[in-house]
Amino acid sequence: MIEKLEIHHLRTLDALYRIGNISAAAESLDLSQQAISQQLKKLRDILGDPLFVRTGHGMAPTPYAKLIEPHIQQVLTHLHAIPAPEAFSLAKVERTLVISATDYTQKVIVTGLIAELREAAPKVKVVVANIESASLTRKMRQGEIDLAFTSHGYVPEGLQSEPLFTERYLCVSADAGLAGEGEIALERLVERDFIVTSPGTGGFAGSADAWFEQQGLRRNVTISAPSFHIAQEYLQATDMVAFLPSRLLPCAGLFEIPLSKYPPGYEVVAAYHPSARNDPLIMWALGTVKQRLSRA
Repeated sequence: MIEKLEIHHLRTLDALYRIGNISAAAESLDLSQQAISQQLKKLRDILGDPLFVRTGHGMAPTPYAKLIEPHIQQVLTHLHAIPAPEAFSLAKVERTLVISATDYTQKVIVTGLIAELREAAPKVKVVVANIESASLTRKMRQGEIDLAFTSHGYVPEGLQSEPLFTERYLCVSADAGLAGEGEIALERLVERDFIVTSPGTGGFAGSADAWFEQQGLRRNVTISAPSFHIAQEYLQATDMVAFLPSRLLPCAGLFEIPLSKYPPGYEVVAAYHPSARNDPLIMWALGTVKQRLSRA
């Protein structure tokens, strides 16, 4: 029956040990005498012992009550030693923040966040890993990843996401002559070979394929790059064309090709496990990212 004991029971016992009088014990606990009497009755039922008996000078503990007194005191001592929560102080936080992000969001978002962290929370270490959508929910649930930055369509079920901004695509090439011709018709554009970015899986399908088909056109993709950074390198070394996110531009050696119309952009989001709502560091990081982007 010991498991039925509650903290207020222990405090009542402690007061009776110290004071030995029901009315005085009630006053010290800011309770009514009736409430203390009811708690004592409950304690007697739980422990199967009278615990305190009346004497000419108040209440005296029974032998069993004397036996358990050190244990009651020990439990209360440990309870009182539990520190109260302090106001969140970034400067005092010592932990590792694990961020999962695409190569694009690593450059556009994480770089600025790291600069802010170094200033406001110098004791926080940061691990940045490439995005892995397939295992993201499990790793966030297990606490292996704290925060992710990706596009809306790649946030798995079970995670919370918050929109950050909408990115748009621009068409680029290292061919300065092509870029200098002015606005180019899509029919002429698809005569050029394309580079697409396909992280993780690889492949020649790109996000703009369906859009080209809606225009009654089909493009020829000849290079699949694992990241936008590598796609930029391949573009600089060839005369091919590609659609790159606008926030990665300008880029040395690449020129924008004006078009009459462009494929739709995409929503960039932050993702986290629902439990992170109670994590002040993660919420601070998210708020900082939003504030920085609002100024961009």
